[in-house]
Amino acid sequence: MAKTLEGIRVLDLSRVLAGPYCSMILGDLGAEVIKVEAPGGSDETRKWGPPFQEEVSAYYLCANRNKKSLTVNLKTPAGQQIIKKLVQNSDVLLHNFKTGTMDRLGLSYENLKSINPKIVYCSITGFGETGPYQNFPGYDFIIQAMSGLMSITGDESSGPQKVGVAITDILTGLYAAIGIQAALLERTRSGQGQKLDLSLYDSAVSSLINIASNYLMSGEIPERLGNHHANIVPYQTFKTSDGEMVVAVGNDQQFAKLTQMVGLPELSSDPKFLTNPDRVDYRDELTTLLQERFLQHSTEYWTRRCRDNHIPCGPIQNLQDLENDPQLKSRDMLIEADHPTAGSIRMVGSPLKLSRTNVNYQHHPPDAGEHTDEILKQLGFDEDTLKDYRNHNII
Repeated sequence: MAKTLEGIRVLDLSRVLAGPYCSMILGDLGAEVIKVEAPGGSDETRKWGPPFQEEVSAYYLCANRNKKSLTVNLKTPAGQQIIKKLVQNSDVLLHNFKTGTMDRLGLSYENLKSINPKIVYCSITGFGETGPYQNFPGYDFIIQAMSGLMSITGDESSGPQKVGVAITDILTGLYAAIGIQAALLERTRSGQGQKLDLSLYDSAVSSLINIASNYLMSGEIPERLGNHHANIVPYQTFKTSDGEMVVAVGNDQQFAKLTQMVGLPELSSDPKFLTNPDRVDYRDELTTLLQERFLQHSTEYWTRRCRDNHIPCGPIQNLQDLENDPQLKSRDMLIEADHPTAGSIRMVGSPLKLSRTNVNYQHHPPDAGEHTDEILKQLGFDEDTLKDYRNHNII
């Protein structure tokens, strides 16, 4: 099968999540991804657990498929020369070292650009390579706190809450993948590469979308609304007789159907609830009336009724529910692969569905240095040189 990014080589010097998530997307799309770590493996997620399967961490497995692993000591001149030699025939270099680290290693964009003017060079840092915070370390939790995300997550009683996954890493990885592909596309016209400067902080702030827009228009600091929507009512969770579910009413027609379904048709003509702005103003009163009705039946009952009436809804599912969800099974979102150390592993698949050049799962998440000999021999290094490099902790 043809691959969307076939022929593109990515040198991935990143670790943990944002960078590896970006390069996994590119690898799923068919790019050749070479994951570069220090000898022995320096991606911290290899040790983040439990759970482990045969000493391989679940965290590491989640973001590193479709890559080959090369171990190189970048602090040595010989290791730096290996990277420079790889850059000659690569399209993308991705890293998430602190600002200034690549310069000190002699692997700055300007240096590598002189070797390969077509290289697309992507830097991922906590706060970006410019500005007063450029030298601050940035972890997802810190970024969620500083970006405003935590200030709007949770409710009055809970206090500020983080999102349950490292969402700013994921957002930055997605932006990096978009930016890299845009730069590769532009390169077909100009013949030149360029540098991308991505930060978790910028990416997190960009995700505030309507909440940021609300503040910029009104000057009012948004409150934490928990499972309520700032601009739409009813768009929230409701307790049922046996659990909870989400009902998301997006327009007046859906609201009229909802009121008929719960046996309160008079609400759709009540001046207090006639339009969405009215419903936002009288949020508490409307929510109380609807909640009383939802408590009368089960989640399954209301989910079926809502769907029959074309009212957007969904049960709140846990991971076990997802594992058995027929929709996810039909979309191949849970996949299996063989791993040389961990054995049979299960992973979440790619959401990208392309009609001609669909994603592929050719390579398991590699053990550290699994492909070092293969890659260096392709560069012309012989066995004696590889042995010498190992003896001197270069690979």
